[in-house]
Amino acid sequence: MNISKDEAWFRVCAVADLADGQLQKHLAGETAVVVARAGDEFRVFPPFCPHMAEPLHESGICKSGTLTCSKHLWQWNILTGEQQGPAERPLLLYPSELRGDQVWAYIEEELTYDFDEEDDDDFEW
Repeated sequence: MNISKDEAWFRVCAVADLADGQLQKHLAGETAVVVARAGDEFRVFPPFCPHMAEPLHESGICKSGTLTCSKHLWQWNILTGEQQGPAERPLLLYPSELRGDQVWAYIEEELTYDFDEEDDDDFEW
């Protein structure tokens, strides 16, 4: 994306769209993101778990400020993106803010992870 700083802010959703602890997938411009609500705080991040690309809007559980990917139990502090428990990579977060009753995210470029590929060829019965 080649956009100016002012054009990099995208409306993601309304505050009323999410209950506390809820995760939802949205489009911010042309970028897919997940929005999480933790109390009165909202965080916007890439839609996939940094571990093995599990869709977090489907497998993520957000409770008491912790986001857990239920597939392999990686966890993060939803407010900071810092790893907790067995997570080996931080959760990437887009800068976000509330403007009135709307959640906005700053997306100058799409945040992505380098995923580990499982080597199924080494599996033996």
